[in-house]
Amino acid sequence: MLRAYSRLLEQLMLVADLLLVGLCWLLAYWLRFYVAGPPLPYADRGPVADYLLMLLPILLVWSASFRAFGLYRPRRIGSHLSEAVDLAKASTMGVLVLVALMTFFFRGYDYSRVVIVYFWLLSIGVVWFSRAAFREALRFARRRGYNQRFAVVVGDGELAATVVQRMEGRRDVGIQVLGVVGDEKDDTGGVRRLGGYADLRAVLDAHTVDHVILALAHEDYGRLAGLLDAVGDEPVTIHVVPDLLRFASLRGGIEQFEGMPFIHLRESPLYGWNRLAKRVFDFLFSATVLAVIWPVLLLLAAAVKVSSRGPVFYRQERMGLDGRRFEMLKFRTMDADAEVRSGPVWARPSDQRRTGLGAFLRRLSLDELPQFWNVLRGDMSVVGPRPERPVFVERFRQTVPGYMLRHKVKSGITGWAQVNGLRGNTSLEKRIQYDIEYIERWSVWLDFKIIAMTVVRVLVDRNAY
Repeated sequence: MLRAYSRLLEQLMLVADLLLVGLCWLLAYWLRFYVAGPPLPYADRGPVADYLLMLLPILLVWSASFRAFGLYRPRRIGSHLSEAVDLAKASTMGVLVLVALMTFFFRGYDYSRVVIVYFWLLSIGVVWFSRAAFREALRFARRRGYNQRFAVVVGDGELAATVVQRMEGRRDVGIQVLGVVGDEKDDTGGVRRLGGYADLRAVLDAHTVDHVILALAHEDYGRLAGLLDAVGDEPVTIHVVPDLLRFASLRGGIEQFEGMPFIHLRESPLYGWNRLAKRVFDFLFSATVLAVIWPVLLLLAAAVKVSSRGPVFYRQERMGLDGRRFEMLKFRTMDADAEVRSGPVWARPSDQRRTGLGAFLRRLSLDELPQFWNVLRGDMSVVGPRPERPVFVERFRQTVPGYMLRHKVKSGITGWAQVNGLRGNTSLEKRIQYDIEYIERWSVWLDFKIIAMTVVRVLVDRNAY
């Protein structure tokens, strides 16, 4: 009954989507000729009858395209973003086919390209919004026990228990876990055990099951073929949760390559457009800052020069993206021969190596301003994990788990750890935790947030020395 209801729901969704697509075509015509298009005399406006004639081909093309891109497959575990991407692909394909049809079969009339562009954008935005609203309504109903599907989790140990916990915590997807199939008698998150691995076939025969979730521990992978044979041709959806969570870090995920699934255990979020967007932002932001504060930089440089013997800038080797080394610039805040006497050590409160002006510069982080030149050159980013000296990196990578993961992105002038008070002589483990959290959560908006928080933190930070 539930499957029949699901098919009916899919057909109703198709009808609703096509109605919206048709309305988008008419809306695009109205926008072009009556609202947002270049003004035209009434006689030169496209006859509405010619545009109505295109409705039938549009509905046929979009129906095929939406189905081809799987927009009516069950998406209880999917996200709004993945659906938006598929919808954009389907609408783009539909527009390309539509243009081809207009070129070869409708030569008698020249359809407005502005209408086609409006229609393309509207068909993505309107249909996605309607689907998102519909799915949110479904989730609201599922939380109250309607439109349910039923699943069994196959596996033992921590992974199976985690799957049960996550599924139970997402009532809005409408999947009820009937129980766990496995040989061990350990904790399964309060869900009853339905039997051992050998009982899987009997469990499927005795219950109405829509999803089989295989969450086998790594040492049980040898059972996979036998379990799939037990499922046989049962009309259920099979999900495999690989036991790789313990190894995954930095936005692990799965993608298709030539028909093969590739599982990423470690991947930086800054690739492709993300990398380009961050570089463009860094370049424009640092160029703007340098253009605004150059009189301040000249004044500080003169003050450093006349206040103590030695160079204006302090050049120090640091380790950045992918472990590459670069020279980081700072205004000199210590005596010229300070490290000759002390060797490489971390800064401390009341550091005797500082000059009088240096203490003031460090207190307000003014010594860091030349690093905008490092950003402009591409050595650093405005926001990212703070770069460390290679001598300390070699020491920390031996004692702090995950320390080198912070080098999957460019080092920054400021960072998520710093705006959360982890600067100077603070917990290194917590600092690394915040750095990795930043990499996993990265977005342009998070960078803006950190920059805003930095301005406040500079004024109140007691760990700046």
